[in-house]
Amino acid sequence: MLGINRRIGIVSFIRKLLLVFCVLLIASNSIFPQDQRQEKKQDTNQRTKFFDPNSTNPEEIADSVILVYGLFAGFGGFEQIRERFAQIRRTTVETGKITVTKDPSNVEVINYTQRIIRGENLEKERIRTDIQSPTFRYSLVYNQGEIFGILGESIFSPRAEIVKEFESRIWHGLDALLRYKENGSTVSLAGKEKNLGVELIHLDVTDKKNRKTRFFISAKTFRVLWLEYEEDGIKYRRKFYDHKITQGTLVPYRSVLYAGDKQIEEVNILTVTFGQKVDESLFQKQ
Repeated sequence: MLGINRRIGIVSFIRKLLLVFCVLLIASNSIFPQDQRQEKKQDTNQRTKFFDPNSTNPEEIADSVILVYGLFAGFGGFEQIRERFAQIRRTTVETGKITVTKDPSNVEVINYTQRIIRGENLEKERIRTDIQSPTFRYSLVYNQGEIFGILGESIFSPRAEIVKEFESRIWHGLDALLRYKENGSTVSLAGKEKNLGVELIHLDVTDKKNRKTRFFISAKTFRVLWLEYEEDGIKYRRKFYDHKITQGTLVPYRSVLYAGDKQIEEVNILTVTFGQKVDESLFQKQ
């Protein structure tokens, strides 16, 4: 009889344990996943204001583009995604080829290596571009607003047109839009159009020195298809192609620059790496 009672007691104890386990399981399923779903829902709700091609808010359009190039980096609000995007791109090492067309009979192919240490904004950026062709080799450096050249062991002051071209790459490039907030730039809608069946949004970005770049953005994908700017009465247009995913970001590996209707440059990126250690001495005057 004692053995039977003991077995009954053990069975009763096991039933109680199972009951407690079931209660805890139900509680965990009803509380924690719900919280997680709520957090995810909040993230989704935060993003519903983006990717609206009919939006009249230029910052929402600009931020939608940033989200696309940052590939919706993780959960959280827009600011967390933007910070992660900036963290990935804290340094850049890029190699490629530039084809310069001065006229149909004068085409030159240049190899380049570019290293960047991101600053708080483009004014505080550090950029070094090493240029090599069959006839010359030198470096151009942008160190927090100062531009100089390096030829062998010598420092030189580049010609005014070279300085202007170098600055244009910085202030009239994709980062003028992707980093408009850091740069203190203003954004405004400049209209919409349909081009070869593609719905385009025109977005103007104007920096603190009144340099304006107009971005032509696909209303479907929110990628920048091309940009335009004007200097010395000449309208320039840079088109972007061959977008690829690189370390969780979207990078156009090919771009073509036109002056008026004439193609003057084509850039083809061969390799690009983000987050690699870059020696700060490369940007100093030796």
